Amino acid sequence: MNNSVDTEQAVNDLHTMLDMVRWSVSQFNQAGLFYGHGTDNSWDEAVCLVLHTLNLPQDMLQQTGEQLFQARLTQTEKRDIAALVQRRAEERIPLPYLMHQAWFCGLPFYVDERVLIPRSPIAELIDDKFANWVSAPPTHILDLCTGGGCIAIALAYAFEGATVDAVDISPEALEVAEMNINEHQLSDRVYPIQSDLMAALEGQKYDLIISNPPYVDAEDMADLPEEFHHEPELALAAGDDGLDLVHKMLRQAPAHLTDDGWLFVEVGNSQFHMEHVYPDLALQWVEFNRGGHGVFAISKSDLEAYFGQ
Repeated sequence: MNNSVDTEQAVNDLHTMLDMVRWSVSQFNQAGLFYGHGTDNSWDEAVCLVLHTLNLPQDMLQQTGEQLFQARLTQTEKRDIAALVQRRAEERIPLPYLMHQAWFCGLPFYVDERVLIPRSPIAELIDDKFANWVSAPPTHILDLCTGGGCIAIALAYAFEGATVDAVDISPEALEVAEMNINEHQLSDRVYPIQSDLMAALEGQKYDLIISNPPYVDAEDMADLPEEFHHEPELALAAGDDGLDLVHKMLRQAPAHLTDDGWLFVEVGNSQFHMEHVYPDLALQWVEFNRGGHGVFAISKSDLEAYFGQ
């Protein structure tokens, strides 16, 4: 498939915002792109790209209606859009990396190729404040494998009286997390910590431990679309069954949970492996209203009962 993009013709022959959106959609369709980093189709991807390039808010169309599409663009604006479309189509770089922005729980975050692009269904749990599991607001929370800090920061917004430890093994990821923490002015409540899982957290206890760890098994890693290979492999791959980190996490968690504490872990498609390896573990699989799967909850008492601690 020829993914080359003729930007000069677009810049010279097209005029309006709608022209550029339509042209972008055509380029994306011709390139056969994969969507899964914030949008799920070529139209939404193109609208998102064009609005960002024009420094317009992502909800601008809802505010103004479709008459905005008729706005004429300058040559410079068209060149900027075309350049971004060209990179998206030819290099297959996920759009949030090109924009250096992703959204999670309705909040904007800086992202680059040091961190995974946030897309976890855990956002719905945060928005609901873990209502089916948590009765009293947590005061100390752990976001394990925090990446760019999106979950940790969203948790701090949801629970205004809580401190959140944002833990990751990658110093590069923690650099991005610290940028986001500072941007959201939460450095007094969200603390980036470098640690191999809970190794550096001796003596720390949490009411909630949340983790979106690497969980892609070897078979799925081999089949991932090209877009995913721009993301750090450290944040995706987790061995033959996708559970390399989860096995350790389950054993470490009881020592770091308060008596009424809960552990929530996303394992995605590796849910099948979890159910096969731990058929007698009292896992509660979360049912999401907004889509998503593969997130389990388990209490400290059930972990202790299973692992004999």
